[in-house]
Amino acid sequence: QVQLVESGGGLVQTGGSLRLSCVVSGRTFSRYAMGWFRQAPGKERECVAAISWSGGSTISGDSVKGRFTISRDNAKNTVYLQMNSLKPEDTAVYYCAAGRGLEGCTESLYDYWGQGTQVTVSS
Repeated sequence: QVQLVESGGGLVQTGGSLRLSCVVSGRTFSRYAMGWFRQAPGKERECVAAISWSGGSTISGDSVKGRFTISRDNAKNTVYLQMNSLKPEDTAVYYCAAGRGLEGCTESLYDYWGQGTQVTVSS
């Protein structure tokens, strides 16, 4: 059973930074593409970023390009989301996800999901 546990969320002011982490249980982490998604109240879940199993390929959602960076450390079974220049519209629950196929921004690519971590950006 693969489990994902996110951490690092919290309350931050506009323009601030946060780094989210997602630790994945199991010995096959390096085989998974990983993604970060978010869902704000009353809105559909949207893709934030995705990264290939090797870390050599990344994808960023249009709303976060140039501000958010996804990375991974396969030795630590961890994927990160560095969030800079945060805006109130970034407020959402952030989820990490793991998939056994290619990285991408389609939810159906992912087989396992974490419980989410709340990020709140105050104006």
